[in-house]
Amino acid sequence: MPVKYRIDHQRRLILTWGVGTVLAQDMFEYQRTVWSRPDVAGYCEVVDMTFAETIESPTAKNMRDLASLSAEMAESVATGKLAIVAPQQLVFGLGRMYEAYREMQPGTKKEMAVFRTLDEASVYLGIAIRSDEFQSASADGECGTSTA
Repeated sequence: MPVKYRIDHQRRLILTWGVGTVLAQDMFEYQRTVWSRPDVAGYCEVVDMTFAETIESPTAKNMRDLASLSAEMAESVATGKLAIVAPQQLVFGLGRMYEAYREMQPGTKKEMAVFRTLDEASVYLGIAIRSDEFQSASADGECGTSTA
């Protein structure tokens, strides 16, 4: 499964990571699955794409549609920050595109930024995050049907 996540209720943090080939539909499924849960409203989120080898269907339309869905789902709740970790050039660019589309959504509340390293994202969120927290064995859930 290409998108995995772990929810840390103590730190009010969702740790998400891509593995192998990640499809646009996997990110949409993740958004709908995790952010429809009332127990995570207002949590911060880090999406680490360090181990995503391939991003399928990386179109501007997909980024715009995902940003729109994300903003709609966050309309009625206080939101935490989102940090995207993207060391690869293509994924970093997609993250910045998503950030721009998200900021254009009416009533958007979530602050977000894209970083090259987990350390930078951790500082931005104000939460200490270790790279070993992004491990398959610790996943609370998975979204998608792609294989690594």
